[in-house]
Amino acid sequence: MSTSRELVLAQLQTSVGREVRVSDWLEITQQRVDAFADAIDDHQWIHCDPARAAKDSPYGGTIAQGYLTLALYTTLRGQMLSDRSTLPGVRNVVNYGINKLRFPNAVRVGARMRARVTLEAVEEVSGGLQITEQYTAEIEGSSKPACVAEMIMRLYF
Repeated sequence: MSTSRELVLAQLQTSVGREVRVSDWLEITQQRVDAFADAIDDHQWIHCDPARAAKDSPYGGTIAQGYLTLALYTTLRGQMLSDRSTLPGVRNVVNYGINKLRFPNAVRVGARMRARVTLEAVEEVSGGLQITEQYTAEIEGSSKPACVAEMIMRLYF
């Protein structure tokens, strides 16, 4: 009889190399940017001073912090995993790390972004499975993404 871990491993292996999720669009508001600035103590004018950014920024207004676009991975991915029954037996999901990270484009306040996720790899680790995903934070109307990261998570049973 197969265990939950074996079933999830087999299920995930069939999706390696494929885009597995696309989130809903999320508007990046000044309120969200300011709250993130408060959380990480990064109040640079390009993020938090709309009047100055409108005048002095090459973007014509304020932009989200790069690390905010990265941090939204968990929020956007959470939208995509509202039905946990697709991973039977998984009791805990842990963000394990990032292999590669780039911020090719700025997200202007008022723009909308979404996550596109491709499953890159799945492997067994002690007590669970490790999955590697390519996270691309896509900006609505732009061909250049805001963030591209190779994210690693561990699934424990």
